[in-house]
Amino acid sequence: MTPFTSGSVGRRSIAALVCGALATGGLAAVGATALAPGSASASSHREAPLISGQPQYDNTDVYAFASPDKPDTTTIVANWIPFEEPAGGPNFFPFAEDAQYDLHIDNNGDAQGELVFRYTFRTHTKNDKTFLYNTGPVESLDDPDLNITQTYDIDLLQLKDQQLVKRTKVADDVPVAPSNVGKASMPDYAKLRDQAIHELPGGATTFAGQADDPFFLDLRVFDLLYGGNLSEVGNDTLKGYNVNTVALQVPNDMIQESAEQPIVGIWSTTQRKNASGHFRQVSRLGMPLVNEVVNPIKDKDKFNASAPWNDGDFLKNVTNPELPKLIEAIYKIKAPDEPRNDLVDVFLKGVKGLNQPPHVRPSEMLRLNTSIKPSAEEKRLGVLDGDNAGFPNGRRLGDDVLDIALQVVEGELVGSKNDLGDAVDKNDQKFGAAFPYVALPTSGSRGPLAKGTTGTNDVRNQLGDALQPAGGATGTGGMDDTTLIAVSAASGAAGFLLVGTALLWWRGRRRAY
Repeated sequence: MTPFTSGSVGRRSIAALVCGALATGGLAAVGATALAPGSASASSHREAPLISGQPQYDNTDVYAFASPDKPDTTTIVANWIPFEEPAGGPNFFPFAEDAQYDLHIDNNGDAQGELVFRYTFRTHTKNDKTFLYNTGPVESLDDPDLNITQTYDIDLLQLKDQQLVKRTKVADDVPVAPSNVGKASMPDYAKLRDQAIHELPGGATTFAGQADDPFFLDLRVFDLLYGGNLSEVGNDTLKGYNVNTVALQVPNDMIQESAEQPIVGIWSTTQRKNASGHFRQVSRLGMPLVNEVVNPIKDKDKFNASAPWNDGDFLKNVTNPELPKLIEAIYKIKAPDEPRNDLVDVFLKGVKGLNQPPHVRPSEMLRLNTSIKPSAEEKRLGVLDGDNAGFPNGRRLGDDVLDIALQVVEGELVGSKNDLGDAVDKNDQKFGAAFPYVALPTSGSRGPLAKGTTGTNDVRNQLGDALQPAGGATGTGGMDDTTLIAVSAASGAAGFLLVGTALLWWRGRRRAY
């Protein structure tokens, strides 16, 4: 891995954001509340037993990279709710109202967050006497036909040794981009996306809403590592699914410790309110795939409830990983010798001379050297291919983290050169050139299992004989398709009424307890 050459970065205090928030009505408070997470009743896509049953709180991926069109800023993207089926109505996919969605910044390498950007959401319903998410075509975020909407607040928490020093509200009642119901409901979804991008004081920008899942990989790795004979590779199993995205773009000097120490650690967590009204951490994500394929089942829920400061509890999972042994057993590729200190350097400390902060405490998070500018041409293998602006120096949307991680785990850095991968090299949707960069969500009109509706392959052709009974028009007494559908609908309604009457009679005969 080629060392970087540090460049100069302008210094700006985070006070710009705080003062701007105060000027627009934000509230600052000072306290001494401990923020270390308590024990949890519980990330990546459904990677731990408890969180797999709580999708609204399940953090799927985190990205952090130099903004390609604003190189003096860092963009953080965090996603929740895995495998959103685009047509999953009528409730679709709101953020949870009893959750705190946090973006953490460690700017001195001590495995403790110095800054937390906390997103909290509220749901608003215009008409609760309908089952519809929208009651007509939606043309704007304040359209009266958008029946169910969400807004969010952002609080900036400034910490020292995990104690709250100051809390500032930097955003209030910002609208969320809705789920992409379909073309009839949201004919210009890109317009709705643009309306959900919000400028913050101090030069920051925020977005929350639905997006195409940017992670691309073949998840059949879990079928005994791609079928046991590499017969199951090359299919992006996340294609066509959406996620809920929180994106934040901030000036670099707002999150750096100093221009001389430009390396920041970034991770996200979810806290859920329990029955007693207290928030407990149930999900955590920094580096990709760690809790999926590094931690064994016994540690997964514990990891999701833990803080980076305590990552020594999971060190053996990194120095003595299971994955190379499985690959050796199935494919006879010799596993590198243990202990795997090379993995500790890459995944827990950062690469020396690239994104390892001084006096670093080993801990799992993304580490980004904010002094490195975006690449003119991104390489999907990032630092492995000489592109120092890519993974594991942060994580860009287009970084092929599965191939990178697989090659490193199989010994790329300790003399076992390889080009292993899952044959999925890029996302199925093109990423945007401007914030929030994530691709638009797949429309509910065309989910991952939907057929085309253009040309001759329209709904009538797909229904086929259901619209044209045997014998054609003569077999229906000369009725055309439209008349036939109307008659069928009337007959169906009559049948439904008869069934309903029978059910009411049956219910009347049942015991009332």
